[in-house]
Amino acid sequence: MSLPPPTLPRCYRHPDRETGRACTRCGKPACPDCLRTVSIGSQCVDCIKAARPDVATRVRFWNARQPTLVTFTLMAINIAIYIWTVTAGNAVALCPPFRAERATCVLGLNEILVSDGGWYRLVSSGFLHFTPFHILMNMLLLFQLGQMLEPVIGRVRFGLLYGAGLLGGSAAALLMQGPFDIGGGASGAVFGLMAAAAIGFHRRGINVFATGVGITLVLNIVLTFTIPGISIGAHLGGAIAGAIAGFVVLAPRHKAPPVWQTYATPALVMVASVVLAIVAVN
Repeated sequence: MSLPPPTLPRCYRHPDRETGRACTRCGKPACPDCLRTVSIGSQCVDCIKAARPDVATRVRFWNARQPTLVTFTLMAINIAIYIWTVTAGNAVALCPPFRAERATCVLGLNEILVSDGGWYRLVSSGFLHFTPFHILMNMLLLFQLGQMLEPVIGRVRFGLLYGAGLLGGSAAALLMQGPFDIGGGASGAVFGLMAAAAIGFHRRGINVFATGVGITLVLNIVLTFTIPGISIGAHLGGAIAGAIAGFVVLAPRHKAPPVWQTYATPALVMVASVVLAIVAVN
């Protein structure tokens, strides 16, 4: 009398399939399509799903793996706006009393346009670039400074520091540029970050010129005064604003101010810059 052939268990998700394999976590029989290889053995798709963190936890994990999220976000905004300026064409638009390209009319910084209600230009002009070289240099410096500063001081303070340089540069540009000049660029914000980094290194007893930040800052200041068409006000104003904010935000640990001051100082610099801009156009 011959024995019947052994009966294999059936996959818990596909009853029509016999299988000799099982999940190493729950022990349920499962066919190869329902198993996933893990560090030890194979697990069924349900166990894999159950072991995954919930959405909130996954968001926290993703967030923790993005140490320079603000830097890349700012770069993305700058690049997106530059692409818009290029794809919008070079058609001349009217922004009385000027005739300028569309993007310049919409976003550019000018005393007359600001006083006519365009206060948003104090910010929008900081994302306007006129040539590929213009945006390339600003984004390269933003990337390098962001990698250096944002993981150290955190996203919020980095964003505030960037904003202080941007608004400080816009306010000083209004004071120094001609009444019929329309400016733009992230240079004020970038100069603010450079100056803040230089102050931070100096306060920690580090030779600024040994880090490359000092040489880059000095070189850019020299270029500011030697190359025509560069906004001296934006560069100097951004650097001054960044230095003031950076003195507190990047203070060494043994001289660390209360935490609230590291947020309040760049915010106050931003407010002071807007007040200075109001004075400049009145």
